[in-house]
Amino acid sequence: MGTVYAGLTDSGERVAAKVIHPVQASDPEFRARFRREVRLSARVQGPFLLPLLAADPDAEAPWLATAYAPGPTLAQHLTAHGPLTGGTLYAFATGTAQALAAIHAAGVVHRDVKPQNVLLTPAGPRMLDFGIAHAADGTSVTRTGILTGTPGWISPEHYHSGVTAAEGDLFAWGALVAYAATGRLPFGSGAPEAVAYRVTSGRPDLDGIPEALKEIAERALAKEPSERPSATEAAAACAQLLAAQSTQILNDHTAAEAGSTPTLIGELVTAQWSVPAPDDFPWPQPVAAPEKSSRSRALVAVLVTAAVVGAGVGGAMALRHDGGPATSGSKNASSAAAAEDGDPGTAAGLTSSTEPGTDLTGQAVSDPRTVPVPANPLAGVANPAFTRSDDETQPVPGEWSASREASGTAEVNATAAIRDRMTAVLTTKDMSFMTPTVTFNRQAQTVMVTGGPISTLTDDYKEVFRRAGEMAACITLAHQLKDAPTSWPYGRFSVYWRDYEGQDEATILGFGKATDGCYTEEAGRRQGTDEGIVTAQIPSSNKDEIRIAGGTVKAITAAWDTRVAEGHGLEPFDRDDAITLGFDPVQKMMYVWAWDGSGALIGRAQQAHFQDVVTKTACPKLLAEYNANKQWDYTHWTIAAYQGNSAWPQLFTSGNCLPTENGP
Repeated sequence: MGTVYAGLTDSGERVAAKVIHPVQASDPEFRARFRREVRLSARVQGPFLLPLLAADPDAEAPWLATAYAPGPTLAQHLTAHGPLTGGTLYAFATGTAQALAAIHAAGVVHRDVKPQNVLLTPAGPRMLDFGIAHAADGTSVTRTGILTGTPGWISPEHYHSGVTAAEGDLFAWGALVAYAATGRLPFGSGAPEAVAYRVTSGRPDLDGIPEALKEIAERALAKEPSERPSATEAAAACAQLLAAQSTQILNDHTAAEAGSTPTLIGELVTAQWSVPAPDDFPWPQPVAAPEKSSRSRALVAVLVTAAVVGAGVGGAMALRHDGGPATSGSKNASSAAAAEDGDPGTAAGLTSSTEPGTDLTGQAVSDPRTVPVPANPLAGVANPAFTRSDDETQPVPGEWSASREASGTAEVNATAAIRDRMTAVLTTKDMSFMTPTVTFNRQAQTVMVTGGPISTLTDDYKEVFRRAGEMAACITLAHQLKDAPTSWPYGRFSVYWRDYEGQDEATILGFGKATDGCYTEEAGRRQGTDEGIVTAQIPSSNKDEIRIAGGTVKAITAAWDTRVAEGHGLEPFDRDDAITLGFDPVQKMMYVWAWDGSGALIGRAQQAHFQDVVTKTACPKLLAEYNANKQWDYTHWTIAAYQGNSAWPQLFTSGNCLPTENGP
């Protein structure tokens, strides 16, 4: 993905500066992933990790800098010196488990624990590389349907269902300990399919591991995630074994403290750690740089001591390839901070001339969320300008290539409204890099929304783009048809995707008419859809959604456990994290679903109880946010369950927390 340079700060501190390859830097999707890597890395701090010092993911050549750690990877060390033994082995197991405990405590899942991502430094092991790390609160940009990780270091549940959680890191940690102790891959080598079969169905090769450590590794390598220890538990157990290796006599109380206190664990690891010291050559001293302003000096100090978050760090620290310091262009820090704080002019993408709180004609409205979308905007109109409402809606070849950019105030305003609505939707899923192009075909009376070309974009992202484009165009056209039925000629919309520059005819993703209604409804009541729950399962990057989701899931889970304890013929779910939720910004719908492998919601009575618990728990939270936050427009809900081993949800029912159905 790029080059890692040896760098020196002004004070002579050694750092490793990762500079992204220009090919990757030109890919908006990769930049989004790299930006997420920076944010996640800044959240994690611990004695066996490499701290992030500074970064600029929005620079022309994006980069990040971490503390420099000398030493080989575990894989390199085993090749040169053989397996770890004695106190060093126990110190390795303890330090890497404590590193995972720190990662998980920050709400992050590593997802790529393997020998190449552990350095053996003179001070102990160091875990690195959060390139595909996943935020446990749902702020990941990793695509659904894509297997992440390295064969042989992937958990059984990830092979089965794509689940990536802290328990998966512990499975890989168990394999890592086995490999460090024996020099053998616990599930062998060969074709990825063969390794996957052994991981999911076979027993690991643990021969040669000291018996006490073998017991901990076996627990970590359990096929069922619930049977594995947490990283904190694994670190404590290994610390007990490490203390027993020490020549210093520790009583049970001190050993117990060592098992739960990272500082004492660090001391134990350092005391027992023994690996060959790596060659250490002198580094060229940096070329003298011009004196920085007092503000720049202060900013560097803050970044080095407190790490950095997100994209507001550009220019604070950069490293020339010759090892000397340099300053780089930066994103405006106050703008970046505003985006992080949810400023509607930045984070929500509301940057066009169509301001929040006004309709397309510029008329002020008290609350845009209460303005309904016309379901039949041409009802009662004798001579509408849009005359194709009864015509075939399937786009025909040539319509897209014959379309043109907006001309006239009405078309310009419609373009801005469609883009704003789409950006607001896509931003919540970290997809704002998919900038739409809006064009018009007067003869076909159709508005075209086009995305791409973006390399390596997966189909699930194109699906969200399609849904967002259809909804944004439908809402905009419905209002225009309602407001100017005899002069506004556009009632159809089509969503396209360009696969490459210069494409003669773009690929059609979807189409529809604004005269048919924009929401999926039944008897005037908005309904959830299979497409909606798939979108809801894509992790959100909106801090309000993340906050509400976390608190609401905990409250629903507690309320359901209470309801089960009361009787009512209810059975508990077969996993602690069975209940979860997500938001579909297209239909403005909250989805709550349960992973119901044991059939706890198999009957109508059980489903009715679950609905009652969800609505009584979630609605007060949604309405409180709705009343306090003008940017919050989720009051509709859908309840579902994945029953047994089904890959498709059963949608039970939908509703609205508000007493009346309101538009977006």
